[in-house]
Amino acid sequence: MKIVVDTSVIIAVITNEKHKNKLIQVTEEAELIAPFSLHWEIGNAFSAMFKRNRIDLQNALIAVQEYKKIPIQFYDTSLVTALEYSQKYDLYAYDAYFFSCAFNMKAPLLSLDAALINKAKNAGITVLEI
Repeated sequence: MKIVVDTSVIIAVITNEKHKNKLIQVTEEAELIAPFSLHWEIGNAFSAMFKRNRIDLQNALIAVQEYKKIPIQFYDTSLVTALEYSQKYDLYAYDAYFFSCAFNMKAPLLSLDAALINKAKNAGITVLEI
């Protein structure tokens, strides 16, 4: 089974957040997929953590090494399509890339972002919840 994983899922796993074990269990036999934008979102998440003093550079780099071990298939998403989804579903472009990936790959979305989960459900995307 293919599963689209968003940034919140990956960050939770690589930074050992409370949902890590459940997320690994849910995705264990799955083919994980994500848009290429995931790389930049990971960087953005860590930069936000730096500003809030939630992580230091050494631990962020350790987490990035863990990220590199996760077998994710990356897919190119159309900027035009993402903008259309962004407008239609009131999303930031980064979230719209995940919608595009889920629609195009006909795969459920796994996220820890409650707002994104609700919007995905309203858009007709199957959502895996933990």
